[in-house]
Amino acid sequence: MKPLVAIIGRPNVGKSTFFNRVAGRRIAIVEDKPGVTRDRLYADVEWCGYNFTMIDTGGLEVRSADEMWSHIRRQVEAAAESADLILFIADGKNGILPEDYDVADFIRKTKKPYVLAVNKVDNLSGESAVYDFFELGLGVPFSISAEQGKGIGDLLDEITSKLKEKTPETAAEERVKIAVIGRPNAGKSSIVNRILGFERVIVSDIAGTTRDAIDTDFEFNGTKCTLVDTAGIRKKKNVGEDVEYYSVVRALDAVRRADIAVIVIDSSESITEQDVRLAGYVDEHGKPSVVLMNKWDKVEKDTGTINKFNAVLKEELKFMDYFVPVYISALKGQRIKNIMPELFRVYQNSQRRVTTGVLNDIIRQAVAVTEPPSKNGKRLKIYFVTQALVGPPTFVFFVNDIKLIHFSYKRYLENQLRKAVDFDGTPIRLEFKERTSDNSDA
Repeated sequence: MKPLVAIIGRPNVGKSTFFNRVAGRRIAIVEDKPGVTRDRLYADVEWCGYNFTMIDTGGLEVRSADEMWSHIRRQVEAAAESADLILFIADGKNGILPEDYDVADFIRKTKKPYVLAVNKVDNLSGESAVYDFFELGLGVPFSISAEQGKGIGDLLDEITSKLKEKTPETAAEERVKIAVIGRPNAGKSSIVNRILGFERVIVSDIAGTTRDAIDTDFEFNGTKCTLVDTAGIRKKKNVGEDVEYYSVVRALDAVRRADIAVIVIDSSESITEQDVRLAGYVDEHGKPSVVLMNKWDKVEKDTGTINKFNAVLKEELKFMDYFVPVYISALKGQRIKNIMPELFRVYQNSQRRVTTGVLNDIIRQAVAVTEPPSKNGKRLKIYFVTQALVGPPTFVFFVNDIKLIHFSYKRYLENQLRKAVDFDGTPIRLEFKERTSDNSDA
């Protein structure tokens, strides 16, 4: 494994700005207010032949009893425990504050190697203030400006000199990416922690706790996976501050780069318009998915409760009637073990290939049962069909005239394909192309 470097400091000293600068892209949300970063974020870094992984953490408030700061503190402690080296970032613009001494004491107690950097030293006049940080007793402070990129090279030289060895760069691993999305407070982070088996992300009753899209690597039955917890997505009109806006952008981007989506719905509130919109977004991007009906322990039940809920889902999600529901309670741990097998089942369905011979047999039978539509005396003729892609499965129909395709007949053909082949949980795409020659009747 690559060495881990944990970035630690009190709130709003520029840790995430430094993290983004060295990572070479904007991974962490940056905002000029404390408490924006809450969970741990990871990025691989290469510097002069050294390869290591950085961990960005939330601001450390050692003495605060506030619930949110307590959650963040546990995340920082976890990052420090796993790190090979700690990068302590302080704020040169505001000088040493009592909280910096608390962080310094915290770092010394970890007994890990460390480097001290003083950020926001944007000009020569700020250099003199750097010397005050010798008082922290953590050795020579390195002056940097993460925003302007000043002093970053010298700091990275110091960091890599303290890492044990150069790690050869390895090729990017193939991983199945799983994005967990839903409205705020639907229980996404609790589900992520349950699947992983440890507290990877902060869980709180406070809506909006998760801000970034949080990637965590793990294995399931020998398959390498990445689980992505995302911020809760509210209606556009309810998205206020810039931080929340970027959180939503990250969540939607997580869906786009995912192989599988987990749509989390609070079953105690049933399905809402926003849940339907999120499911539509997943369908639009062609992602296989599982609908997790969380908080099932809060629902009053009788013998037909699941059937009633399924009927509601079938009505609300009729545009994606291939949906696969799983009723769970992340709080109680009910049916958590069913999640990953169902996710991989729908993923495998999205990667399914059907031979051209089998496809054309299915379509011939479909055409024999229900004739294609006609217009002005001209009938649609399907010559043959072939599968062009997977993820989602995409089928190309060669026909005599695409203007004769009616949406209802397209829907009929899709239904016939789904009856013949297991495409549960995944969208499929039907495309039509004109072909003038009539070589092969379907």
